[in-house]
Amino acid sequence: MDIGFIGLGEMGTAMVENMLKAGHRVRVWNRSPQRAQPLVAAGAEIVATPLEAFAGDAVFSMLADDAALHEVIDARLLEQAPRGIVHVNMATISVALASELARVHAERGLHYVAAPVLGRPDVARAAKLTIVAAGAAEAIDRVQPVLDAIGHKTWRIGSLPQQANVMKLASNFMLASAVETLSEASAFLSGHGVAMRDFLDVVTSGPFPGPVYSGYGGMIAEQRYEPALFKARLGLKDVRLALAAADAVSTPMPVASAVHDSLLEAVAQGDGDLDFAVLGKVAARRAGR
Repeated sequence: MDIGFIGLGEMGTAMVENMLKAGHRVRVWNRSPQRAQPLVAAGAEIVATPLEAFAGDAVFSMLADDAALHEVIDARLLEQAPRGIVHVNMATISVALASELARVHAERGLHYVAAPVLGRPDVARAAKLTIVAAGAAEAIDRVQPVLDAIGHKTWRIGSLPQQANVMKLASNFMLASAVETLSEASAFLSGHGVAMRDFLDVVTSGPFPGPVYSGYGGMIAEQRYEPALFKARLGLKDVRLALAAADAVSTPMPVASAVHDSLLEAVAQGDGDLDFAVLGKVAARRAGR
């Protein structure tokens, strides 16, 4: 397929690499042009404007947050974009913005698919992302070969794009909650002289198997917060988005509020660019350890 790609952070870069490996033609644009340069050797074509990425069969975007998306993909760009093109937004954004984007794309004769992903940069590089897609079935069908190049499975959950973002935020809320409970458990264990590593060996072989408890638990046990595979400040952003979406439908989320405050404390203490697992440091500091 002939596709454009906007936003070349760690996740976006890994996705483009796998798209190119699968034989797709990819035109790339990034706000910092130097981030695009290494992809040229792999076959990517750098374009000068986001509008040039909105060409061919489809365009994919992976921008950091609502503000970045508003800045890059604005009303003027969508007005000039070729009618009938599919825009696949893979970023974690607010539910409100997802709803707005679905509306403005439809008004301009464009197809909008929300396809946020579950997985960190290492998973993206391995083309093993879990993709949650929502939008018109025919639009998803058109881009499915590209989704297959970057993920191990695409879950289609309906025709309303914003519902994919709801699912992604719910997933990230659960992840944040698990890291928070691991962090509090670590502080509790250390107060009684029990090693976190011994604890993890027991619980991950029984009631809590899987990469979240073993992976983040291991990082907390080793106080290993760099390199950051998922930064604390990005986790804070996602929990904020979940709380805003919950507020919109009058849904209390007391655990999310507590996790928000822990992540905010990490950012306030200058640890926002460390890995999510830095919540272990926050819990230890609260306990005077």
